[in-house]
Amino acid sequence: MKRTTCTVAALVFGLMMGSTSALAASDAAVKEMEAYLDFVDYGGATILPEQIPEPDWKKFTLIDARDADQFAKEHIPGAVNIEWRQALARRAELPKDKPVLIYCNTGSLSAQAGFALRVAGMENVRILQGGFAEWKAKGGFDAYRRATEGGRK
Repeated sequence: MKRTTCTVAALVFGLMMGSTSALAASDAAVKEMEAYLDFVDYGGATILPEQIPEPDWKKFTLIDARDADQFAKEHIPGAVNIEWRQALARRAELPKDKPVLIYCNTGSLSAQAGFALRVAGMENVRILQGGFAEWKAKGGFDAYRRATEGGRK
């Protein structure tokens, strides 16, 4: 399925700005999103912190989609800061042969960025459900062990 950058970008911009005229003017983008929604699995590419064993975190390219100030204060170790609004424009910087995990504070903005990337054809993108806040609350890199072993060592 061929993706066109302009139509997807116009649609995403229109959604972010709440503009229905952008949607009406871009039938091709709407068709691309319909095709994506017909094909995507129920989870919509989301993954919970407790689904990732600690050694597997190194397999991901981590993208912190928050603003630079939030990233500077605290982030998941190893993450790269690409603000959610820039994710689609900077997709060429993301690997195609390695899973990409994108997160923000709670998962809502990274879900928008992840959706745009997936509609643009990046099937290797996953969204960290609950974002940075849930990652911290569930134990960070230790979330999987805590969930599967009840937190016992």
